Amino acid sequence: MEINGIETNEQIRYDSLNLSPEMLAVLQKKGYEMATPVQGGCIPFLMEGKDVVAKAPTGTGKTFAFGIPIVEHTDPATKYVSSLILAPTRELALQIRDELTSLCEAKEGLRVVCLYGGQPIDKQITQMKKKPQIVVATPGRLMDCKKRKAIRLDRVETVILDEADRMLDMGFIDDVTKILDMMPNRKNLGLFSATISREVMDISWVYQRDPAEVTVRPVAEDRPDIQQYRIALDSREEKLGTMVALLEGGEYERAIAFCNTKNMTDRLAAMLKMQDVSCEAIHGSIQQRSREKTLQRFRDGKIRVLVATDVAARGLDIDDVDVVFNYDVPDEQEYYIHRIGRTGRAKKHGVAYTFCASISDAIKMDEIEKNQRFDIQKLAFDEDGCLMMEESENN
Repeated sequence: MEINGIETNEQIRYDSLNLSPEMLAVLQKKGYEMATPVQGGCIPFLMEGKDVVAKAPTGTGKTFAFGIPIVEHTDPATKYVSSLILAPTRELALQIRDELTSLCEAKEGLRVVCLYGGQPIDKQITQMKKKPQIVVATPGRLMDCKKRKAIRLDRVETVILDEADRMLDMGFIDDVTKILDMMPNRKNLGLFSATISREVMDISWVYQRDPAEVTVRPVAEDRPDIQQYRIALDSREEKLGTMVALLEGGEYERAIAFCNTKNMTDRLAAMLKMQDVSCEAIHGSIQQRSREKTLQRFRDGKIRVLVATDVAARGLDIDDVDVVFNYDVPDEQEYYIHRIGRTGRAKKHGVAYTFCASISDAIKMDEIEKNQRFDIQKLAFDEDGCLMMEESENN
């Protein structure tokens, strides 16, 4: 981990971070004693009310890194919104709300409300009338609530942009800047991101003052235990049979298959059902209520395969996926990282297969392997139709 450009490998205990006894009791109840690197790096600065730019891989505990200081600073007697967390997707917003709500056990009377699209806005406006101190929101729905005068932002002191890179990539930069401009009493701004893009830096330059920079790099011992394979296929038509064979041969109970388009997601789900594989599709055009039901059924083990676009690669509270299939090679290297990161979580072993059915697929995978320094094993079918490890070019 780097803090303001200085490398440090110090392991930090929660009880060394000047947290309240009540917060330490909540963390102890959860079984947590040691802070993750991003938490150990960010919590002290946010507790001091400073601006922070944090770059850390997905699944490193970023929500607690900003959630703990927010809860510690918030007075339950407050009758206005004092902290705002912006998230790019409904799934991530709901996950953040749930984690913050669990931390609020440290202070009776703290209220967290989540504002996101796909749910009737009237219900969320009713929740705002209960005067929450902490709001988690997607930018679009927050702007809708602001237009209806359902929320005031003029007394917000702490603002967090979670997955800032993703949020700006999705075209929310205008909404984000408008929202930031609505908060004249903002004291600190935290930018949390897996990558620091030019757009993220632009936000930092305009809206932050001498921010602390915390960078957590994935190192060998911290990287998830994920065995990665790429499979060379002669045509796209071979993908379905290969996937079904791998599902059965590996006896995987819970899998996510990623496609690049909504249309392909629906098609793959339909084809898998024809092969008697229990599955459902999830993407941005499916109603939020249906998506949430599908995700819950997947968590409950009632669905074996979740077929998804990249909307499901980030921000979903799914920790026990046995295998990930890249049915389509992703167009962006960052998507590959987030896709395979859905498996191998919580110190469990995970497996990821990527199907390469064209020269362009192979080129994209070569670039991913080179730039991300991943060890990706190459597989191919032999003359007898058996999947075999390809010989290394160095042998």
